[in-house]
Amino acid sequence: MRSRFQTMLAAAGCLTAILATFLPAFAQDRYPAKPIRVVVPFAVGGATDIMARIMGQKMGEILGQTFVVDNRAGAGGNVGSDIVAKAAPDGYTLLMATASTHGANPALYAKFPYHPVNDFVPLGVLGINPAVLGAHPSLAVTDVKSLIALVRANPGKYSYGSGGVGSILHLCGEQFNVRAGGLDIVHVPYRGSAPMINDLTSGQIAVAFDVLATILPQIQAGTVRALANGGPERPSQLPDLATVAEQGVTGFVCYSWGMILAPAKTPAPIVATLHQALVRAMSDADVQKRLREIGMEILLPPRTLDQTADFLKTEVARWADIVKATGVRID
Repeated sequence: MRSRFQTMLAAAGCLTAILATFLPAFAQDRYPAKPIRVVVPFAVGGATDIMARIMGQKMGEILGQTFVVDNRAGAGGNVGSDIVAKAAPDGYTLLMATASTHGANPALYAKFPYHPVNDFVPLGVLGINPAVLGAHPSLAVTDVKSLIALVRANPGKYSYGSGGVGSILHLCGEQFNVRAGGLDIVHVPYRGSAPMINDLTSGQIAVAFDVLATILPQIQAGTVRALANGGPERPSQLPDLATVAEQGVTGFVCYSWGMILAPAKTPAPIVATLHQALVRAMSDADVQKRLREIGMEILLPPRTLDQTADFLKTEVARWADIVKATGVRID
């Protein structure tokens, strides 16, 4: 009996050792085994928040897990982004990044808490959100050329609005001023895009750049006159609206974008799983429709992991050049 009992104990010990060896691999194969948090580094209700919820819902259906959106606004998106940069690289904390958090901010802020490339693994870029240059209808301008002529003839008289100092919209405006040959137009910063648009439609400010999703309803209602598209190409929703570059301001390009990132050192199998889910979600007709409704120009076919990484590096360098040219800096 004693011998048989000792044999059983030895067998149990062997089984425990075998399970200890294979369970971690089994658990990894079962990823995701719990809800995934998507940090949005901006407030609820904005385009970035909506993008995260659209993608999270569909990717959750594909992977069979819940995607929980966690809004962590602050410092132009730096607070939420830094949370993800320092999170465990286990695939359960992701970031909905933008041209602010991983384009302009690294060059804009004197004190910056994370590296936009080295601290993250790009999972996929969703598309771009072009900035549109709009004017109050009472302004005697119809295009970029007439706006530049009006401002040059009246230095310091006119103003442009933005969503705040250092925002993408501010950098759009300053880049326009610089590339147009040095315009004397007063910058009026607001606490977000909504109050800026209110003042543009009421004539308190003359012109402003805003992302397509926000400004398009005003253009359609006739309360804002569209002068130019700031993106690299004409947007599908305004195909007749020429770009700023097409209208003579050489080198001008200004747009935001959406990208999903994971912390650096996230295991390759998990990265592949998330990327595949993102690609499937982006291929869904309803997802495409909902993203276009918030002004996104979707990049199709979806970019590969390598293409997404190259896109991120290019954007970091491009925005660094824009920030340097404008001289905008946040201490």
